[in-house]
Formats: sequence, structure tokens, C-alpha cells
Amino acid sequence: MRTAIIDLGTNTFHLLIVEGEKVLFKESTPAKIGKGGISQGIIAEEGIQRALIVLKHFREVIDIQEVKLEKVFATGTSAIRNATNKDAFVQRVLDETGIKIQVISGDEEAELICLGVKKAMSIPETSMIMDIGGGSVEFIICNNEKIFWKQSFEIGGQRLMDKFMKSDPISMRSVQMMDDFFREKLLPLANACHQYAPKVLIGSSGSFDTLIDMLFMKEKNSLPEANEVSFDYSIPEFYRAYDELIFKNHAERMAIPGMIELRVDMIVVAMCLIRFIIQTLEIQQIRVSSYALKEGVMAKFSA
Repeated sequence: MRTAIIDLGTNTFHLLIVEGEKVLFKESTPAKIGKGGISQGIIAEEGIQRALIVLKHFREVIDIQEVKLEKVFATGTSAIRNATNKDAFVQRVLDETGIKIQVISGDEEAELICLGVKKAMSIPETSMIMDIGGGSVEFIICNNEKIFWKQSFEIGGQRLMDKFMKSDPISMRSVQMMDDFFREKLLPLANACHQYAPKVLIGSSGSFDTLIDMLFMKEKNSLPEANEVSFDYSIPEFYRAYDELIFKNHAERMAIPGMIELRVDMIVVAMCLIRFIIQTLEIQQIRVSSYALKEGVMAKFSA
């Protein structure tokens, strides 16, 4: 039976339609529901309008693909779960599109991300999965058999931009302030890493996808094939990309082959967070998974 999975992220809405293990349709569209309201704990009216436009389009695709509404699984994450007007938003989406949103907790989000990553790659040794969203960042310490520790932190890219990206290029003062902020907010992560000592960082989707696209364009002058879903990414290459992205302005970043408009600004704060993680937690290896939350939902619900 056909199943539709919708991941309502803070910046991007994703639609995945599958039949068993076969992907029939896949689309990612910017909705930016966090823009203009996430730091105030609301979804602004402009964000609601953008969400409805995208979801009405998704509903048309769902009908064309002949997916029954009871087989549509829509998950709402950070921007929605923390919004004071989330109930009104969820109801409005249901009234206008027929799509019922399930708002999931940070813990549930982390578990689903882990499931998704495991569909992309085997995790033979204790590793740390990191998923940078617009609203939250999930960290999962696990191996292929077991999750040892997981936590969702409300320090996603849109929140970091609102708080720290006051100039373009970003100032070194803002980068230092971000480091102090991470040191305080991510203390539970530091303690967990001290206990479980992961040396491999697995970045899932988002900004990590863009880093892979930049690498492929630089080395091969082409993007990865659609069926390539797991990658090795060297730490020296990360620092090269970090220097390239941090010191350039919007237009200069946009000119980098592999960059996309959706991530051109948010990737700056994402790079600061990744660098902090690599340095302070003594990461020795980076891997990247193109699979994340929506593939985890697929693994859980489409059977």
C-alpha cells in the first residue's frame, strides 16, 4: 500500500511517497515557518500562509499518487511543537488541506532520525548522529544495535541566526559568543560524550547535504547520484569548507558550486556548531547520511 510521509521542518517541508521500499515521489520545498516568529515562540501569519501553500500542493500530489489520507503521516517538529499557536496551526492545516499533523517530541524526533540514518548506513562502532534543523538540533549516541543516549536541543539554525548573525559576513565576536553559548547549552552532550566516547560524527541531511554537494562539485563537477545516500567526509575538507563559508558574504557563498538558496545563510551558523562539536568532543571521523527523519518515519510506519 502506498504511504505518504510529510516532514514539516522549521525551514523545509519534505514529501516522500513510497510503496513498500520503493520511492515513488520525493520533493523538498521551503516553507520557512520559523521565519519571523520562532524566537517569539509563535508561527507568524506569513509562515502559516507559506505552510498552507506548500501543503495544498503536497495534497494535490498525494491525490494524484492515489495515497489514502489514513496513510499520510505528517510530523511537526521544533517550530510547531514550541509555538504557542500550534493547536490553531494544526487545526487550520487540517481544515484547509485534510492533512492531520502529529506533533512529535524532541525525543521522538531523535529516535526517528536514528532509524532513518540506519537505513542509509551501518553504524558498527559507537557514533554520534547530529541533525541540524532550523529549530532544533538532535544528537544521538548509538551503534547499529542500540541508542545509548539522545537529546534534542532547541538551538537550530534559524534560532542561531536570529541570535548571533547580526552581520554578513558574520563577525568573529559573534562566532566567539556562539562558542560560549554552545558550551553552556550542550553540557549534557559533553557529559554523555565523556561517558560513551564516540569518535565518529554522522551528520544527517540539511547542511551536511550541502557540504557533500560542494565537495562533489569541487572534485567531480557533478552532484552525487540520487541513490548515493552515505558518504565519508574528511575533517581537513570540513575545515577548508569552514574557512570558505565563514569569511564570505551571502553573494559570495551563493556563488560556490553546490550551494543552494535555502541554506546559503543558515550554513554559516551550522558550520560554527559543527566546528565546535569536532573540536570540543575530539571527533576523529565524519560520515554523512542523506537519510534522516522522513526515512525514519518510513521505516516505522510504511511497513
